[in-house]
Amino acid sequence: MVKLVLLRHGESTANQANIYTGWNDVPLTANGCLQAVQAGKLLQQLPDFKPTHIHTSILSRAIQTANLTAETCHWLWLPITKTWRLNERHYGALRGLNKDVSRKVFGKSQVLEWRRGFDSVPPAQGSPLISRRYHDCDPRQLPRAESLHQTLQRLLPYFWDAVVPALRRGEDQLIVAHGSSLRALIKYLERIDDQAIIHLEVPNAQPIVYELDDQFRIIMKRILTANCLNDRLK
Repeated sequence: MVKLVLLRHGESTANQANIYTGWNDVPLTANGCLQAVQAGKLLQQLPDFKPTHIHTSILSRAIQTANLTAETCHWLWLPITKTWRLNERHYGALRGLNKDVSRKVFGKSQVLEWRRGFDSVPPAQGSPLISRRYHDCDPRQLPRAESLHQTLQRLLPYFWDAVVPALRRGEDQLIVAHGSSLRALIKYLERIDDQAIIHLEVPNAQPIVYELDDQFRIIMKRILTANCLNDRLK
């Protein structure tokens, strides 16, 4: 059986400050770096996990996590692909705003809908993102705000073009990304309905391991933590 591992980045400075990050580029905290190393140690304990490729976003916190995890596992030699399609969900005009402040300004129910709803789009930012890292992208594809649904739609082409063919060849794959982009992918993989996805949390730096059969069905899902390996049959 082939394995697909999803890993959210370690704690970032924005996580620490409790602000919306989205496509803002922020680094890991010192604790986030330690979490990434710990994630690598957990993956070292995973029997028969031998990834042939690492996939990550073009945001520093995910790249740092991928590198620290790979170094811990002695996988720095593996090819790594960085793509904007694995970026965090774009939070539009909420980017950089403290989450507690947003609840006071917009109300708890509206913020919950923006943060957790599948189709709800936060207020768009006023101007497009300008950064060298996006210079090869079609500007018409770059969002100014996204729902979780839109996040899923823009990451799926990469998943099917780059990840799935390797899995079908029997090659384990590692994806290092973000809370919302991974929530979107998990929704797709596990066929979680639009309402239930509201309650799904993706913790920092806890590897999520899927074992898949030759029909690409989930045989088992495991979440690796510092205390134990939690098995959950699917």
